[in-house]
Amino acid sequence: MLSIKNVTVTYDNFIALDKISLQLGSNCIHGLIGQNGAGKTTLLNTLYGFLESESGNITWNEQPLITTDIAYLPAESYFYPMITGREYLELICMNNPGFDIDSWNNLFNLPLDNLIESYSSGMKKKLAVMGVLALDRPIIMLDEPFNNLDIETNHTLRAILRKYVANGKTILLTSHVLESLTAICDQIHVIENRTIQHSFNKPEFSEIESYLFKKRDSLIDKNLEKLTK
Repeated sequence: MLSIKNVTVTYDNFIALDKISLQLGSNCIHGLIGQNGAGKTTLLNTLYGFLESESGNITWNEQPLITTDIAYLPAESYFYPMITGREYLELICMNNPGFDIDSWNNLFNLPLDNLIESYSSGMKKKLAVMGVLALDRPIIMLDEPFNNLDIETNHTLRAILRKYVANGKTILLTSHVLESLTAICDQIHVIENRTIQHSFNKPEFSEIESYLFKKRDSLIDKNLEKLTK
């Protein structure tokens, strides 16, 4: 169990997370959805240790969460210059020699012996995903993982994540696209005003759209009525 209790994060006198609490069970894919600036990436960065919390606590199986518990895919990936995809993965696999690079690449079809600089944005995303999988950590956090991936790789990634959850992993992923979360998640958590406002289980997913857009639809209708007269 990944437990987040009353975590507050501030920087430059701005409250980035406001007493946020969340319980993330193992063997489960958790989705996190919210508007730009709601705090999705801030939460992931705090869990990974890029940001420090001013209050609250974060534990994994009742022990303090540490970076080596987590494999983290940021929305924008960074690669060292002048190395090939294979060299990048070999560096990551130093702590996991059992990761079979070529067999995994059968799922991603990357030109691993080419320089990463020659890759398209989608190919770089595939490589970053492979790097996260190669770490083999109990918690996997993915920030907008489906962006830049083609439809076949999206399908492949969903299958991989389901397999990983069946093997005991805890997965937390974010998206701006509700459908990408409802297609794979067991729970979806709505973050608004820098805190968790509501959590939905799979049987309740049909209610999420109404929850998210009820106020917005009223605002849209009111303004469109004026603008289209």
